[in-house]
Amino acid sequence: MTPGILYFDCFSGASGDMLLGALVDAGLPFDALETALRSLPVGDVPISMTRVERSGIGATKISVGDSHDQADERHHHHHHRGLTEICDIVERADLTGPVKERATRLFRRLAEIEAGIHQQPIEDVHLHEVGAIDSIMDIVGSVFGLEWFGATRVVSSPLNVGSGTVTCAHGVMPVPAPATARLVEGVPIYARGPAVELLTPTGALLVTEYADAYGVMPPMRVRASGYGAGDRNFPDHPNVLRVFLGDVAESDTWPRVVVIECEIDDMNPQIFGVLMERLYEAGALEVFYTSIQMKKNRPGTLVTIVADPRHRERLSGIVFAETTTLGVRFLEMERECLDRELVTVDTPVGTIRVKVARRRGAVINAAPEFDDCALRATEFGSSVKAVQALAVKAYLERS
Repeated sequence: MTPGILYFDCFSGASGDMLLGALVDAGLPFDALETALRSLPVGDVPISMTRVERSGIGATKISVGDSHDQADERHHHHHHRGLTEICDIVERADLTGPVKERATRLFRRLAEIEAGIHQQPIEDVHLHEVGAIDSIMDIVGSVFGLEWFGATRVVSSPLNVGSGTVTCAHGVMPVPAPATARLVEGVPIYARGPAVELLTPTGALLVTEYADAYGVMPPMRVRASGYGAGDRNFPDHPNVLRVFLGDVAESDTWPRVVVIECEIDDMNPQIFGVLMERLYEAGALEVFYTSIQMKKNRPGTLVTIVADPRHRERLSGIVFAETTTLGVRFLEMERECLDRELVTVDTPVGTIRVKVARRRGAVINAAPEFDDCALRATEFGSSVKAVQALAVKAYLERS
């Protein structure tokens, strides 16, 4: 059965062989993968699957060729293939149309990036590391595996790029390498763990091609998970890429909000009124203040803002501009809202609107609009609560 969601957990970066290993570990048949890769017209290249350990975590390692073959590929310009040659290799393979089309698009995307870096026509670009046989197979194999699973949605964690330097065709460069840096434009990244390259150009190419969104794991019923091993084994840092496959959970349809908070104990309290007005004008869904006791036994105010995540930057800017706080914290979460509608009921004192809330079609609450009740109470010289009771009675009789 096709999974609804595939999630990349890139806490140790990503590479082509790590992604391949994770997909096989999660259920991609190795025989099917091997058959697909052996259809590439690149000669008799060894392809193997082994179980390895990375900092105590069992993972699947997919290896293409041997170390001598790979070193020879990477150090001889003759094997730095151009886009036309690589596309021809893919086109001649016994692969489905969608796999060929996706793989070709990936190689073209990378060639365009390299052309921009080197400032030369795309037809003159040689795809150095990614033009090697093992990298070609990693990319084609990963496309084959991801198409085989056929997830309707792919989400990734922020990408750990690593740090330090990397030796590539351009020489010694700081991490991320130039192509990787271009591939992750617009994508959340960070650096943590050992001072090495954790996110390779191949890994960045594949994850950014398939991921629809980035962030925490979405609500899902996990059906399978898999670990793909990288080449290195670091102490206290499992060098693996983890994938989760599962079905969409009901809560995946719930809207997400961001909660922004800060504490203030040194501001003119008159400003809080202005702050609330400006936050609502800028799109905040809720703004509220809570009295708190802060350090040095000072009374303070907790400012809480609930908003659409797209408005976080704008609302945080208002908080910094209008208050004395030196920082805010924020957390994205989901919320469930009842379906709401306003209905009008006739009462002895006039018409009153009633807000009706439903969950999955069932009425959960019906509350008369306070402003309507207050207006009718003033007009007829009655108490507000008496008018509220009339409105509730009218709604129940109407129902």
